[in-house]
Amino acid sequence: MRVVRAFLADGRGATAIEYGLIAALVAVGMIAGFGALSGNLANVLLAISNNMTVPN
Repeated sequence: MRVVRAFLADGRGATAIEYGLIAALVAVGMIAGFGALSGNLANVLLAISNNMTVPN
């Protein structure tokens, strides 16, 4: 019974889960941000490549 109480009182696993959830939220935010900016970035790179000239 003492082992079960010690296991339930141990908070290290909960902390690891919390850090994992925070990392997952950050990753989802980054993916959403990159998705929103990818169209604009593609347009900028396309405009740059269209305005570049090759020297003769």
